[in-house]
Amino acid sequence: MERKWWKEAVVYQIYPRSFYDTNGDGIGDLKGIIEKIDYLKDLGIGAVWLNPIYESPNEDMGYDISNYQEVIEEIGTLDDFDLLIKKLHENGIKLIMDLVVNHTSDEHEWFVESRKSKNNDKRDYYIWKDGKDGKQPNNWASFFTPSAWKLDEQTGQYYLHLFSEKQPDLNWQNEKVREEVFSMIRWWLDRGVDGFRMDVINLLDKAKGYPDSDKAPNIMGYVFDDELFANRENVHVWLKEMREKAFVKENSVIVGETPFVTVDTAKEYVDPKNKEMDMVFSFEVMDIDSGDFGKWEIIDYDLKKLKDIITDWQLGIGEGWNSLFWSNHDQPRAVSRFGDDKKYRIKSAKMLATVLHMLKGTPYIFQGEELGMTNMPFRNIYDISDIESINYYYESIKAGISEAAAWDVILKKGRDNARTPMQWNDEKNGGFSTAEPWQRANPNYEFINVKNCRCDNDSVYHYYKKLIKMRKENEIMVYGNYEPKHYEHEDVISFIREYNDLRWLIVVNFYGRETKVQIESKVKALVLSNCGEPDIIDGILKLRPYDAYVFEV
Repeated sequence: MERKWWKEAVVYQIYPRSFYDTNGDGIGDLKGIIEKIDYLKDLGIGAVWLNPIYESPNEDMGYDISNYQEVIEEIGTLDDFDLLIKKLHENGIKLIMDLVVNHTSDEHEWFVESRKSKNNDKRDYYIWKDGKDGKQPNNWASFFTPSAWKLDEQTGQYYLHLFSEKQPDLNWQNEKVREEVFSMIRWWLDRGVDGFRMDVINLLDKAKGYPDSDKAPNIMGYVFDDELFANRENVHVWLKEMREKAFVKENSVIVGETPFVTVDTAKEYVDPKNKEMDMVFSFEVMDIDSGDFGKWEIIDYDLKKLKDIITDWQLGIGEGWNSLFWSNHDQPRAVSRFGDDKKYRIKSAKMLATVLHMLKGTPYIFQGEELGMTNMPFRNIYDISDIESINYYYESIKAGISEAAAWDVILKKGRDNARTPMQWNDEKNGGFSTAEPWQRANPNYEFINVKNCRCDNDSVYHYYKKLIKMRKENEIMVYGNYEPKHYEHEDVISFIREYNDLRWLIVVNFYGRETKVQIESKVKALVLSNCGEPDIIDGILKLRPYDAYVFEV
């Protein structure tokens, strides 16, 4: 297998608005990241993934870009950005930027021109259609609003927006649009960027003719049919073109955010022979507790289903490469979702870290995950900044869902849970800012913070640091083969990593109850544990709540 830096690195995701504020305006900034590079280096990470920093009206917190080649003023300047890259590279850390090219802000100059008239030379930069029978052009639903179409009164036509009304979709059929995007990517790569995480990159191609879906409508009366806008044929054509014309910098990485992919569809994206992308983010694990109403209906899941998903991706990706993550800026906090954020917060956070770093692929750590940060105890809807959560709340109530039920879902799965300020110390606002933060800090910063974690050798932080160091020193964690074990055990995730003559057995208890498992292989040594020495009698390993072990066997 070909060796690459992005296979061997551990990536740390920074949500700039919530990382560290240096100028006292309550918003994190680029200078704040620069000031904390020593922290990143000490943790041992190899690359930073930076959420969008471009000019934006912040309808969707930077994922609505109004100028691709300028930094939003509240976060810094291009000079700050150049210094950030310089300092990161001096410390051996790569930089991956977040980039959104499925859509722009409606305040981008392209759309401002496009909506002026049907004859404007940028009209075809976006997707404009006449209405049908006095209604929208079709019955497509949006991620954020009931309909994916917005009527523009000035020209009497509708434009497509798969997300917010202020995020019109670009028309990738237009060669000029593609050339504009490729030129912009080269511009950032020339500044020293090492790659991009491409937001919803598999949604670029929409069904020809924009037909109605024949699937049943949701409770809002529209149809969310990914077959009409995701993973369609032209996406692969355009990604190959992007790789050839834009990613001219040697060893630059393309990571695709790809909702609705399966292992089979992902293989085509990441097969090195196809020259499209290097890794994709899939969401099968993230959707494991979501019902038919999408991410907003919470259902129970069994561990067998989770293990099926993990094993399918570990064994089925072919020559491609996996992205490994438990959380990010669009998901609730990992320990609150998959662990126990109260009695067993530290231990379950370490268990999740063990699974993440021992699987084959590139681990992604979302800021604060290495501290065991938890979901936020929001007080009411007025605490919420996330457009998706706000729209869900009011549209659900309008559709007959109780206010209490809608609010309960937001508390458990809303995106703002991950976007609260980074908790640096036990001072006001967790040391994030001297001013009132743009998003209220989680009150548990008084005991969950960087300062406390670094002083405690048994903390989640030091466990993550140990795992990252181990990954640099043990090629088995990067390039070793994967083999599932103890597959039918209802409480345990277990697998083998094998590289040359070395075999490691990973065994974790995924729940807060005791269990036992038969260890068939002969244990030669304990490599890692989140709970001390193992209790093995006659080949039976006793597992207490959230125990995690790595054995050489």
